[in-house]
Amino acid sequence: MSIQESHWTSSMVSASAVATSGNGRDMGDGPRSTPLRVDAQRNLEHVLRAAREVFGELGYGAPMEDVARRARVGVGTVYRRFPSKDVLVRRIAEEETSRLTDQARSALGQEDEPWSALSRFLRTSVASGAGRLLPPQVLRVGVADEVAGAREDEARVPQQRQAAPAGPELRLVEQRSAPAEESAADDPGAVALLEVVGRLVERARAAGELRADVTVSDVLLVIATAAPSLPDAAQQAAASSRLLDILLEGLRSRPSV
Repeated sequence: MSIQESHWTSSMVSASAVATSGNGRDMGDGPRSTPLRVDAQRNLEHVLRAAREVFGELGYGAPMEDVARRARVGVGTVYRRFPSKDVLVRRIAEEETSRLTDQARSALGQEDEPWSALSRFLRTSVASGAGRLLPPQVLRVGVADEVAGAREDEARVPQQRQAAPAGPELRLVEQRSAPAEESAADDPGAVALLEVVGRLVERARAAGELRADVTVSDVLLVIATAAPSLPDAAQQAAASSRLLDILLEGLRSRPSV
């Protein structure tokens, strides 16, 4: 088992026992009866912003010291807010999963055309950079298409499959194998994301606009692939947009000749 897998295995126990979510609430200390002091709230926001940046650039294996340095606070301040790295990792992953779910629901509600809804979700998600911070168990889910009759179930209860490794020039940040005992079914946030993305996929497929072999996991992999971490923001935005255009063309069904 790799160091990264150990982090995710332990986080399933430690984070759920310690972490709480919500704005203005300290993840490490549990629910508060009073709001954080202004300076403490500011430090928490700096730590969360820094964690998103550092993990997005270096993956979830990046040390807490890098997060503290980016937030311009002492590492002790980070640990006061988050008693372990696992707790911080889980907080960031849950926020990104929730953000993607909201974006998928928005696309479903605002676009009548199935392909427009799917492409809108992909463009919004890639532009937000959320794909770089998806938890490994979400990126591991998929469907073995050779199993007859499984297509209707794949959007709701995806099976595990092995994703293809990324090339060196376009790094999928920390998309390492999740432990066998950990699955998206254990995470309510991941379940919600897979359900709503599954609806987008099914609608586009039923309309004949999406390739029949495209699965929910393929769509999530597109989001992760089209969100490269590049040092220049303008270059990153241009590269993401161009790559997504190419990937969208690959997803669309083609009329029979």
